[in-house]
Amino acid sequence: MTSQERKQKIEAYGNAHTELTDVLKQFPKEVWNYKSSPDRWSIKEILVHLADSEANAFIRCRRVISEPGTTLMAYDQNQWSKALDYTHQTAEDTLELLKWLRVTTYNLLKSQPDSVWSNKVIHPEHGDYTLDKWLDIYSRHISSHINQMKKNYEEWKSSRNL
Repeated sequence: MTSQERKQKIEAYGNAHTELTDVLKQFPKEVWNYKSSPDRWSIKEILVHLADSEANAFIRCRRVISEPGTTLMAYDQNQWSKALDYTHQTAEDTLELLKWLRVTTYNLLKSQPDSVWSNKVIHPEHGDYTLDKWLDIYSRHISSHINQMKKNYEEWKSSRNL
């Protein structure tokens, strides 16, 4: 990844929480718990997933920077959703947690020297994992889930003939 591409991805990563909160304003609160089927996540469950994923990303980023050569922890996002009862967690607290995890990591990323970006750790599911790979994944993570939320909203409207 070039230095310019990296800077763009860092900015995308840093702006994602604002993008998320702006999009959430489009969805009536009554749709936040809607699921088109039991195996799909609601908007609120997606939000809780994003916070849990970001908590893992927070640690992974720091591990790549400070402990190259080590192995990262994998986790089963569907199991977390069930075991941690995402449906009953609060969206407001989740958004605050996500905000602070993101801003803290964003500030850390901006200060990293070029040499750190090639540090490698081992991801149990993906093999070699550099900070560039981490950034590539997490700079797009919220945006991909925003698309999922929009789809939920459209399905909700269709189910009500709106």
